[in-house]
Amino acid sequence: MMGGRLYVIGAGMAGLAAAVRAVGNGRDVTVMEAARHGGGRCRSFHDAGLDRVIDNGTHMILGANQKVFKFLDAVGAKDGLLPMGNGEFNFFDLASGDSWSLRPGKESIPWWLLLPSRRVPDTGLRDYLALRHLAGAGGGASLGDFFDPSRPIYERLWAPLSLAVLNNRPETASARLFWRVFEKTFFKGAKACQPFWAPAGLSAALIGPAMAFLLENGTEVRFSRLLKALLSAEERITQLNFAKDSIELAPEDSVILAVPPGQARSILGEAIEAFETRPIVNVHFRLDKAVDLPGGSGFLGVIGGASHWMFAKDDLLSVTISSAEDLAAQPASKIANIIWGEAATLLGMEPSPMPPYRVIKEHRATIAQTPDQIARRPDARTQWRNLFLAGDWTDTGLPATIEGAITSGFKAAELDQLSRD
Repeated sequence: MMGGRLYVIGAGMAGLAAAVRAVGNGRDVTVMEAARHGGGRCRSFHDAGLDRVIDNGTHMILGANQKVFKFLDAVGAKDGLLPMGNGEFNFFDLASGDSWSLRPGKESIPWWLLLPSRRVPDTGLRDYLALRHLAGAGGGASLGDFFDPSRPIYERLWAPLSLAVLNNRPETASARLFWRVFEKTFFKGAKACQPFWAPAGLSAALIGPAMAFLLENGTEVRFSRLLKALLSAEERITQLNFAKDSIELAPEDSVILAVPPGQARSILGEAIEAFETRPIVNVHFRLDKAVDLPGGSGFLGVIGGASHWMFAKDDLLSVTISSAEDLAAQPASKIANIIWGEAATLLGMEPSPMPPYRVIKEHRATIAQTPDQIARRPDARTQWRNLFLAGDWTDTGLPATIEGAITSGFKAAELDQLSRD
């Protein structure tokens, strides 16, 4: 077994997962992060205007996300996420006023689709049979190639799920990626579809425990260290150049680059292709009472408006809008007015006065998960023997989610381990 040190560049979910797995493999690890905190897009912070801890972006974790739970087990924080509701997915249509619940059965075979009471209103069994063709979808196929947009199910189920999973409308979203998620969730029964939430925030559930685990195991974590360039020789990375200093690598040292695709391209040049990205907008409102969403669960899918998903946590209402190109271009005050108007309707409240709010725009939240862009995802291996890539934008076979980020980090750490054996 060779010695040496592993340098993980980036302390988002992918970088933390890589560091945690590498420490578990007995590796000496140093984590370098450009920001002054860990977590990347998956973190929480105290908002002074709301006087509440809010998540930078709202993420839904399902029972099928096995890598998330393996990560939590590894850092000793499996109780950081708690089940939300009973596995039902409640929806409300702002245009028609209709509401319904999608209720997967306990069985792995989706017998529940045979029951009209457990399906989306105005849909028949044949609407769901289109899914059988997705299993063989080619890499160039989009969901729009399989689903009829004139059917009610298109806007009432396929579009909301496509936006939630792929941050993309079904017309252009990757059919292959969508199928990989659907077969692991709705086709595996209620347990796989069970939503989980972080009652104290994503940082308390995921980031804090990971940081504590790394520090307790002798990992060096350095913040405010922006990597500007990598030097190489003879198919190896030999030097890390940061904004203010540099690190010479020993022959046994290796690097996992776990940064967003734009930053990776600025460091590695044409070795990383340019990606289109999609924005996500999150709006957080603080009410003067506990939020009570229709259906009584902690989250709600919204149809027929600008809002896509609403989440309730005590007196906080958090609203997520995916693939929000047009909305993200608007001023925060206009966004808040639009979204609060819809929320007030759902909650049976007066739209004025608007409660305190915080708008968070993630302009490059994910890569555009279209067939063309998915084909550009790089493997974790690179042309350099001691450099590996991690990030939800790399080729994990999964969407750009927390599960995908953790999967990529684990994969990069295992490749590093194999290169040393």
